[in-house]
Parts: sequence; C-alpha cells; structure tokens
Amino acid sequence: MKKFFKVLKVIVTVLLFSYSLCFILLMFVMPKEERFSFAGNMQGMHLSQTMFNFLTWQHPDYAAAYFEQSVALNKRGKYAEGFRLLDKAVELDPKAHLGYRGYMKLRFLRDYDNALADFNRLDQLTPNFVDAPWGEDIDFLRGEAYFGKADFRNAISAFSRSLENLGEDWADVQTFVYLGLSEYELGKYEKAIAEFHRALEQAGATPEAHLGLAKAYQQRDNFKKAEEHVLKAEENLNYKRDDAYKEFLNEIYLQDILEVKEELSRL
Repeated sequence: MKKFFKVLKVIVTVLLFSYSLCFILLMFVMPKEERFSFAGNMQGMHLSQTMFNFLTWQHPDYAAAYFEQSVALNKRGKYAEGFRLLDKAVELDPKAHLGYRGYMKLRFLRDYDNALADFNRLDQLTPNFVDAPWGEDIDFLRGEAYFGKADFRNAISAFSRSLENLGEDWADVQTFVYLGLSEYELGKYEKAIAEFHRALEQAGATPEAHLGLAKAYQQRDNFKKAEEHVLKAEENLNYKRDDAYKEFLNEIYLQDILEVKEELSRL
C-alpha cells in the first residue's frame, strides 16, 4: 500500500509539473500571435480573458488584443469594462477600430452623436475610401444614427449616399425601408410609398416595407391597398429584420401589425 501511494504521489507531481509547464509556455513563451489566436478561439472563457490580460501586460501596444478581449465583454453587456478595452484599442490603432466602436455605440448604446463622431473621424483617416465598419457600409450606419436622432433629412442624405456607394442591386434592402420611413416621418407619403416599393422590388417578402406601405396608403385614404399590405406584412413577419444580440431601430413586431389592422377595421 505504501508503494502504491508513493507511485501515486510521483504521478500527481509529474502531472502538476507538466500542467504548470504548459501554463507557463502558453501564457508567457509562445509567440504572441499564437497566443492571440488561441485566446480568440476561446472567446469569453476565463482562460481566454486571462491570456489576453497577460498579452496586454507583456505587449501594452497590442491593439488587436485589447479589441478582441473587449468583444466578449460587450456581447455580455459589460459595456463599462468592454469599452475601456475598446477605447484603448482605438487609441492605439484608430483606423482599425474606430468603425467597430461607432457601430457598437450606434447599435448597442444608442449613442448616436458619438457614433457619428467615430464614423466621421474614420472617414477623415481614410480619404478616398468607403469604409465598412463591421461589414456594413459606413453611410448606411450614419443613416441609422441620423434616423435614431429623428434627423430625417440627414438620414435621407446618408442612405442615398449608401446607395451610391454600393449600387441599388447590392445595397441592403433596409436602405430603401429607412428611406421610406424617413419620408413618411416628414409627411411625404407618395415618396415614402415609392421607396417602400423599391424595397419590395429587391425583396418582395420584406415585412417592414409592407407595413410601411400599409401606413402610408392609410394616410392617403387608400384603405384597400393599406389592408392588402398589412396582411402581407403579417404573412411575411418571419422574414423581419432581427438579431439575437440587439434590436434594430426599424424592427417590427406582430403587435405593430395588429395595431394597424385594428385601425383599418374601424375605418
């Protein structure tokens, strides 16, 4: 029995030594790019965050590490800590990270003025180049920020530039929806109707466009058309714009459709 415990003690010691050696190699010795990749693939886990802490301690100018570490925190809604890291990434490499910070301020914090400030600063740093923060056209995002501010004229200008940047065939269908919504808010119902139809020409099952048409036709006393499109909005609601992490500014819900149907039923 004593021999067994001696053998067990040796095995445990070897395992602990091996683990410690692997931990030291992983945290301190491996090339920083390999450690960055390893931590990024384990995004959000405690080991990942620990490795990023070691990376930024060893390499305080490693902007990508601050950025990548911030992503998991912001996804969890830990914005104070996440933005502290993201702000550091922007400070070190503004061209690479300003767009993402503006995107986060727009879509998650609803901080429209500061989102616009980041987008505009990025534009100044990248003249003669159309930026695409987090994969979306910068003027589309600017348009959303102006829409969120209820600055509908500037929203129309930004969304129109986005169409010029991408071309109508490649633009996000929501560009036309936002144009229609902005014209509607300005009381220009015929223009709104035209924009919503442009959206449907690109994607006929766009429920946001159908609901917009229902409301615009209602304002023009064309109740037959309004009823037709509110039913199509309900029929195609599964195709609505949504995201597990955020609510869009023009996102619609069944209740919105039912309210319009109720209004129409009383006319």
